[in-house]
Amino acid sequence: MTELFVLAEHRRGELRDVTFEMLTKGRELIARADVDLTAVLLGHNVKELAIRLADQVKKVLVVDDARLKDFNEVAYQKVLTHLISERKPVLILIGHTSFGIDLAPSLATKLNVPLATDCIDINFEEKKPIVVRQVYGGKVNIKASLRTSESYIVTLRPATIEAKEVKPIGGEIIEVASPLKEEPTTKRFIEYFEPPAGEVDITAADVLVSVGRGIKDADSMPIVEKLAEALGGAVACSRPIVDKGWLSADRQVGTSGKTVKPKLYLAVGISGAFQHVSGMKNSELVIAINRDAKAPIFRAADFGVVEDLFKVVPILTDRVLQEKKSSK
Repeated sequence: MTELFVLAEHRRGELRDVTFEMLTKGRELIARADVDLTAVLLGHNVKELAIRLADQVKKVLVVDDARLKDFNEVAYQKVLTHLISERKPVLILIGHTSFGIDLAPSLATKLNVPLATDCIDINFEEKKPIVVRQVYGGKVNIKASLRTSESYIVTLRPATIEAKEVKPIGGEIIEVASPLKEEPTTKRFIEYFEPPAGEVDITAADVLVSVGRGIKDADSMPIVEKLAEALGGAVACSRPIVDKGWLSADRQVGTSGKTVKPKLYLAVGISGAFQHVSGMKNSELVIAINRDAKAPIFRAADFGVVEDLFKVVPILTDRVLQEKKSSK
């Protein structure tokens, strides 16, 4: 039976969220097509990761090689080229991350197969993958088909598919001999760079307090920062805040920034343009504070407060701190 590959992405001994998002989408796809879902895991000493993946799928292909301990596009391409040429999966899903952006184009070129990148959805129509992508800065979603091929490669944008829990399957773990014959020389892994002290990765935050142009000026930013600190979260923003230079670009949420899915997304003074909403719409809980009752952000919010943020935010911060103090 034909397979659908999901390439597991991991870093420092942990599977990344995008892996489970792709597995969720993979399960949807195989329910509509006569294919098997197979997770592909490349790495070194990754037995525990393989066991976790086996709870999600019936089959896990593992290539264990010391040269695959850290991601290297050249090594990964050689191994995947071997696996895909041998097993001929109909579709290979890869996360549209720095990992996938580096790997997918060279892999598609090597195999001479169609590639669709930064997709927000994918389905099969008449046994052929149809992808959904955003164009014109996220203003339009398009459905696109790819030229007929035996295999296809698609990169999925992180945080656009909601990862769903499944009952442990106890799938089969299949160890595949590494086809690597030598150490890659054109590229090599040197080290990981951690964010500088005091900086955060908003894509990994469970709580985000995101601020928009309603904050008015840079001198008002501390009230939002205090709320984020009280909630144990991080500060994010919409594009106008970055354009004004009040926060760095790595804090921006939206089509031209980052896609996030925290447990709580608190939108403060954000109007809710679609470019911003597309980057946070999969958050578990969205609360909006805006004095304009017609602001589009309320359509994306689970709860909304129609009031001046300068009145609400300090009160909310005090209440959170009181609750934390009383619970000690």
